[in-house]
Amino acid sequence: MSVPNSRIAKAATIICVISVVSTVAIFPRAAFMRAAVAHQAPKSPEPAKASANADDQPAPWTQAQSVDAAALAKELADSKPANQPKIVCVGFHTLYNGAHIAGASFHGPASTPQGLDDLKNWAKPLPRSANVVIYCGCCPLAHCPNVRPAFAALRDMGFTHLRVLVLPHDFATDWVSPNYPVAKGEAVRPGF
Repeated sequence: MSVPNSRIAKAATIICVISVVSTVAIFPRAAFMRAAVAHQAPKSPEPAKASANADDQPAPWTQAQSVDAAALAKELADSKPANQPKIVCVGFHTLYNGAHIAGASFHGPASTPQGLDDLKNWAKPLPRSANVVIYCGCCPLAHCPNVRPAFAALRDMGFTHLRVLVLPHDFATDWVSPNYPVAKGEAVRPGF
């Protein structure tokens, strides 16, 4: 006795769905990376330089005002919680929810007036000597619409120990893939 083709198709569909759900449950980092890739700009053939943007203008930060992923991960691991830098995500809500640097605060995309205002309001009470690291990770740093305005705003507010996390490709590639510490979950920020 043969089984009708429609029953075979339904069974195959159910098996595929179970397989995908199981994979996401077992490999959450892989699921995040697939989601992040769907939200990022196309990769350039060469890694982006920290000092360039889409218009090939020099970045407003110096080399001393930047930190690479490995150095920041080491700094976070080696320092006591009271001495750790304040990590600020100035990127998009969906990426922050998927995964972000453990301990990072979320202030919305700095390319929007709302995100920039939220960042400035958060920064107002901080001492201007606070150790602050900003990052986005939506796309290669050279093309990021969020880091430049965030850096300029905090610099103009007088922050003297302000750094940019250099993510040449994106957050998934440069922070998640090397297994640096991440947290997941929703940011508690009204309006985002």
